[in-house]
Amino acid sequence: QVQLVESGGGLVQAGGSLRLSCVNSGSITIMGWYRQAPGKQRELVGSISRGGVTNYVDSVKGRFTISRDNAKSTVYLQMSSLKPEDTGVYYCFADDVRGRSWGQGTQVTVSS
Repeated sequence: QVQLVESGGGLVQAGGSLRLSCVNSGSITIMGWYRQAPGKQRELVGSISRGGVTNYVDSVKGRFTISRDNAKSTVYLQMSSLKPEDTGVYYCFADDVRGRSWGQGTQVTVSS
């Protein structure tokens, strides 16, 4: 199974920025991020293919950017113009031929 190690969460004021990183250990096709707010279901934030094609949920379009550095086996989630409703645990995921693997999750808290 692919090992994923996340970093970069924390507390930020509304309007601020954070960057999450996720390092993987395998040969990955698609990587991306989900998030789970308190009392809510986990939702897809966005994803990026090995070739760099990205997709985002409507609520983060124009504010979040996913990128990847294949040489460093790392995917990034750059979050800007953060809102309190972006608060939650963010989970990195990675797909390879064996299926989907998950990171341990990192807390993002946006204060108003």
